[in-house]
Amino acid sequence: MKEAMFYEKLDGTKVHCGLCRFRCIIADGKRGICGVRENRGGILVSLVYGKAVAENVDPIEKKPLFHFQPGSRSYSIATVGCNFRCLHCQNYGISQSVWAGGRISGFELSPAEIVGKAVASGCSSISYTYTEPTIFYEYAFDTAVLARKAGLRNVFVTNGYITSQALARIGPYLDAANIDLKGFSEEFYREVVRAKLGEVLESIIEYKRLGIWIELTTLIIPNHNDSEEELTGIARFIADEVGKETPWHVTQFYPTYRLVDQPRTPVATLRRARQIGLDAGLRYVYEGNVPGEGGENTYCPGCAELLIRRHGFHIQENRIRAGRCPSCTTVTDGVEMS
Repeated sequence: MKEAMFYEKLDGTKVHCGLCRFRCIIADGKRGICGVRENRGGILVSLVYGKAVAENVDPIEKKPLFHFQPGSRSYSIATVGCNFRCLHCQNYGISQSVWAGGRISGFELSPAEIVGKAVASGCSSISYTYTEPTIFYEYAFDTAVLARKAGLRNVFVTNGYITSQALARIGPYLDAANIDLKGFSEEFYREVVRAKLGEVLESIIEYKRLGIWIELTTLIIPNHNDSEEELTGIARFIADEVGKETPWHVTQFYPTYRLVDQPRTPVATLRRARQIGLDAGLRYVYEGNVPGEGGENTYCPGCAELLIRRHGFHIQENRIRAGRCPSCTTVTDGVEMS
């Protein structure tokens, strides 16, 4: 239990949370939309501080981050809870579990213990992932500060719904983020995600403005966000508003949670999305969840030479030398590209 950051007291015992872009007004004894921030007598508290529900050592490529310390390992943690209600959530067992009786599950794991385990396991970074890191902000913030002192990097894998104020506070300790850009219509975000597209777009731009390395992921769902118009809209937004050097991961959907009436995304759809991204001028577009199909490889934006060959989350060959293509010396965008 820890008093939350970014809230203000209102008349009576209500509080106004300013952590995520839902900006919940929470009555005494109630929780915000995330399910893990509760008003107790006019004091907003985090119910998940120091209480992890998952911890793993992952390849950084699993986040997915292909241009941030490629080939390194990242110590990954999560708590229960999420501020989104995605019908297709792949981690619904921990992200949505707080609404099945309100129980906060997990095990005690302090920020110092996380950092110690990350160092002992040879990780280069700590990733706040699996569920939405914004909702366990205080836990992530304290861990990130200690991680930076220990020489570790910090990574958010996020839905991009953090407020500007909260992002600015943790920004100096964040090195990279993979942000889900789940679709490109307000209708899709309203019906499938229960959020607003415009808020996510603003957040992405703010991450970029703060100098945090970002990569974007779109899970392509047949008959929901796979139209030519939406995919072209995403590609143009990235190219024009974020930067053509920003990697875009177009990823295969598989039926899960409350969206089991749609088929897996055809590989042909991923190929089409990738080509749309390249036609828009993006330098790096990747196909996800289809290992072995070739869409996971990194190619030189200058001469199209194969630079990094991948299979799933594993690097099989890395030909980049000092951050450059060995054939034409074009710089490969990213952080510590060897």
